[in-house]
Amino acid sequence: MEPASRHRLPLSGGSELVFWLAGDPAAPALLLLHGFPSSAPSFRGVIAQLAQVCQVIAPDLPGYGESAPLAQPSFDALGRAVHELLAHLAVGPRYIYLHDYGAPVGLQIAMQQPDAVLGLLIQNANAHRSGFGPQWKDTLAYWEHPDAQNEAAATAHLNLAGVRDQYIAGLPAEVAARIPPAVWQEDWRIMGLPGRLETQRALIADYGNYVARFDAIARYLAEHQPRAVLVWGRHDAFFDIAETLSWMRALPRMEAHVLDGGHFLLETHAPEAGRIFRRFIAGAAPRTRLGARGSSGGYR
Repeated sequence: MEPASRHRLPLSGGSELVFWLAGDPAAPALLLLHGFPSSAPSFRGVIAQLAQVCQVIAPDLPGYGESAPLAQPSFDALGRAVHELLAHLAVGPRYIYLHDYGAPVGLQIAMQQPDAVLGLLIQNANAHRSGFGPQWKDTLAYWEHPDAQNEAAATAHLNLAGVRDQYIAGLPAEVAARIPPAVWQEDWRIMGLPGRLETQRALIADYGNYVARFDAIARYLAEHQPRAVLVWGRHDAFFDIAETLSWMRALPRMEAHVLDGGHFLLETHAPEAGRIFRRFIAGAAPRTRLGARGSSGGYR
């Protein structure tokens, strides 16, 4: 994680958030939000590049990495924890990196304070139904009928093989070989700590509530048209590549790149992705927009 420094923030609910900082605090902020089943170290390959043009803020979301689980996990609760972090650091205008489970958190933050968003960095993040391929059948059934049988099917991937597949499923063999097993083995070790599997089960159920907000997200994107760059691993086994077209329709001036990687693109293509993200941030003059929608959360 060098050159980042690690910090801890006690949260108002009694939990604790671990986060990493790098770069100049006077530069525009970049909030890096990781996905399942990882944590802030998933950004280890891009932090040094990005810290040249912004202040990088990379939290372990509650229940991931070194951050303690919440008593009642939900994406709204994760978002509130990250809001506390931004307030603690007195963060103003910010870029927001959306990946996987980081998307519900990051979009909640963006929609509550749209005038503070300098841009979105989108990497294999779903915000449209086009991202759901056949592999979502069990999860969709669980949201429709949340009984014990459907829950068991929707959470069957919460094991070592399922965690491994987040990294290598769908990848060509030569690309998968570039990801060391120690990465997913560490994720699985952390998932065995108290409260972690309970967090995962709660978030699988709550992701359905995130999907129910897709229309509100569409209204936010249509009205505010935030600057955005998309970098997508084309072999993602979990979010269909049709999702990239949905993002481009929603943000027609968005810069988009499709690379020969998977769901965890930064594990194999960090230098390339980092250069794209750095150019995107370095090439924009920070802007402040007033008077559209403040922090009222009016897009829910």
